[in-house]
Amino acid sequence: MRVFVIFICSITLALFAPHVQAGKHKDKKNSDNGGASKSAQKAQTKWATPTVGGKAHGRNGDIGASADKPTHWNNTNKHNQWNSNWNNSNTVKVSKKGKNWSSTEKLTTSADGHSYHYQSKTKVNTKHYNFSYNPNPVIQTVKFNKNYHINGSQYWKGQNYAAFRSYRPEWHDQGWWRNRYDRVVLISGGWYYWNAGWWYPAWGYAPNAHYAYDGPIYGYNGLTPDQVIANVQGALQQQGYYRGEVDGMLGPYTREALANYQGHHGLYVTSAIDRPTLESLGMT
Repeated sequence: MRVFVIFICSITLALFAPHVQAGKHKDKKNSDNGGASKSAQKAQTKWATPTVGGKAHGRNGDIGASADKPTHWNNTNKHNQWNSNWNNSNTVKVSKKGKNWSSTEKLTTSADGHSYHYQSKTKVNTKHYNFSYNPNPVIQTVKFNKNYHINGSQYWKGQNYAAFRSYRPEWHDQGWWRNRYDRVVLISGGWYYWNAGWWYPAWGYAPNAHYAYDGPIYGYNGLTPDQVIANVQGALQQQGYYRGEVDGMLGPYTREALANYQGHHGLYVTSAIDRPTLESLGMT
């Protein structure tokens, strides 16, 4: 009887053992062809590539292939966390030396409608300089020309540049200027009159007057033209555009510095002192 039971059990094991082995072999075959266990799939999901805006990013932030859904990942120590949401703002906030500060610059369209510049909102304190009324012999005197017009001003659009477009020098004696304008001042050998927010050379006020520049100068805070020029020179010095002396004269080096500044900040290159330039420098 015992022999018969042992015989029956041996036959049963022989019949079912191949199926068990074959099943194990089948799972292994599927795994070699790309199948994954639940634990492996879970690990793969945990390290899924993060995406921003539909583009996959590597762990170092490199843009890779496109992905259908954005995912988040973090390493085992949870030091790095990726967030696909970001905010585009005109105000830039940066941590510097442990303190938070915000820029006060505004992105604006340039005068030509194509380029852009940042317009400073920082107020620059006005300074007063002591200058001689005598002309600087190093700076060549500009000659009077009744047919003179400012080159390129016809392309400078807007009310801020109307004074340049309409400017024509006039020659009159002292009495004529005094009867028409309340403010006529002497600076660096030249006489200037005040009219509607601008300083202009008063040609003929004095026969031997000296002018380094023939054209309008935008005024602010009631300053005389030499003080306006000097404050502009000081501001351009601080920003590295002007390396000359602060002398209150709109000579060739000052005008070159103005042109470079205006060009770099998307302004009309007037090579002169106008309202948009003063606003950009933070002086009005």
